[in-house]
Amino acid sequence: MSQSTAVTVERMDGRAAAEAEYAFTLVYADAFAEPPYCQTPEDVASNFRRFRAQVRKATFRAALARTAEGEPVGIAYGYPLSPATGWWDRLTTPVSDELRREDGRRTFGLMELAVRAPWRRMGVARRMHDALLSGAAEERVLLNARPDVAAAQAAYRAWGYRKVGEAHPWDGADLHDVMVLDRRRPAS
Repeated sequence: MSQSTAVTVERMDGRAAAEAEYAFTLVYADAFAEPPYCQTPEDVASNFRRFRAQVRKATFRAALARTAEGEPVGIAYGYPLSPATGWWDRLTTPVSDELRREDGRRTFGLMELAVRAPWRRMGVARRMHDALLSGAAEERVLLNARPDVAAAQAAYRAWGYRKVGEAHPWDGADLHDVMVLDRRRPAS
């Protein structure tokens, strides 16, 4: 049996994700310790301070992938963007008002998607992505992706994402591609 068939993906709300914070932290710390991310324990702690606030949002959704033995292997999470989101303000070149229009239901902001190295290239990321969006009403998904991570870039493009700009998503961050998936039309 391949590792991918032994992996289950559970969709979670904020409360369930908060209860599974240890698993989310383990995957995040492992996946993002590698170059080019090189996240330190302080970076991980900072991310999970934000996570604790994010899981309190009523619209928060997450997916957690685990082996049959319960070992966490992948995470994905996010929530719909509010009209007051600052996401679009971080772009290096402004985009149209129509592209940046948010109403709290239009765009799902994919905050994190990560799979630990031994389980990559087995479809786990796609299964988590699909679990987050299954039955969702948002017309599009927005994410930031490092341009120097070829595997992630290739996956996002294969899933139908297109680059709409570049941003420094937080102070001190490297330049990221801002990518959008239009869920109203099929991926090409």
